[in-house]
Amino acid sequence: MSTADAADPSADGDIPPELAARIAKRGGSATIYDIAQLAGVNPSTVSRALSKPGRISQKTEAKIRAAAERLDFQFNPMARGLPTGRSHTLGLVVADITNPVIFGIVRGAEHAASAAGFTLVIAESQESGEAEAEAVSRLLPSVDGIVLATTRLSDERIASLSSRKPVVLINRPVEGVPSVLPDVETGVEALVEHLAGLGHRSLLYLSGPETSWISRRRWEHLLQTSADRELAIVEVGPHAPTIEAGKVALRRVLAARSTAVIAFNDLMAIGLIQAATAAGIRVPDDLSVTGFDDIFGSELIVPALTTVRAQLQKAGESAVEQLVDLIDGGAAAGDGAASPPGGLLATTLVVRDSTGPAPSPR
Repeated sequence: MSTADAADPSADGDIPPELAARIAKRGGSATIYDIAQLAGVNPSTVSRALSKPGRISQKTEAKIRAAAERLDFQFNPMARGLPTGRSHTLGLVVADITNPVIFGIVRGAEHAASAAGFTLVIAESQESGEAEAEAVSRLLPSVDGIVLATTRLSDERIASLSSRKPVVLINRPVEGVPSVLPDVETGVEALVEHLAGLGHRSLLYLSGPETSWISRRRWEHLLQTSADRELAIVEVGPHAPTIEAGKVALRRVLAARSTAVIAFNDLMAIGLIQAATAAGIRVPDDLSVTGFDDIFGSELIVPALTTVRAQLQKAGESAVEQLVDLIDGGAAAGDGAASPPGGLLATTLVVRDSTGPAPSPR
């Protein structure tokens, strides 16, 4: 040990007995006051070193961090937020945490939150607007901002919420509220073009939840794109965005006598394929089936699912990045940016085995 280390109480060595006894009496949890005593500095200096690195000299900061490490100090971001009113915690509210679509969004959101020094808390609404409102109400006092992914709240409730705390939406535009949106048009056009190229002239859209903005948006563009190509198309729904809903829809799909189905999401498409197979209907020989999102499992079902891939992880990342920017004052609430800095998130058609040539009329 060098002479300097020997004079430094935060260097390797025994913690002073009186300090160790005081910490043990509290249950073993050190405070910034303990660190200050061990490092020989003021508590306010410790606070600056741990919460705002770079505000004090490198030598003093190194001494403080060494003392904190020796005391096994666990920094509490909630305590850091007391003087500023911030918790350095973000809320992410999702419609259904069991839906694989959410996995990518959560991963992207967590990555961006961690990079910005925030903790991410996740709540689920189970596809219920009322449950979502309750979840948001519970989160609101303890977070600095909220990301609503696939929200089922009304525009009015979202606008009211955004007036109280920073809010960013995923897959939902509301005037005055920043949002991250996919390029719906490009994905829909590519999918319809693919089916038309296979000779399909009669399409069917299995719509999603009644309160889903993206389901309505897809249907609107499917209508327009099909009309432009002189294709027939009907909508059947609304449906819960689940495998079971896809299975139950088979009877109505067959009654419509369409040759190709476009499901609101991959889960519904997978359920429809399973029900069709069980009923002796061959996919894609008798019926082509497609979905949206390209979730994990869409290529594992037999036949593998043709779908429109969405940038789910990028959506989560971008939403949190926008939210942190709002919290830090980078944009005023109410600016209502309609997409991330790079524009709408790209959607890409992924062609697999669940689509084939339209069957010949019987």
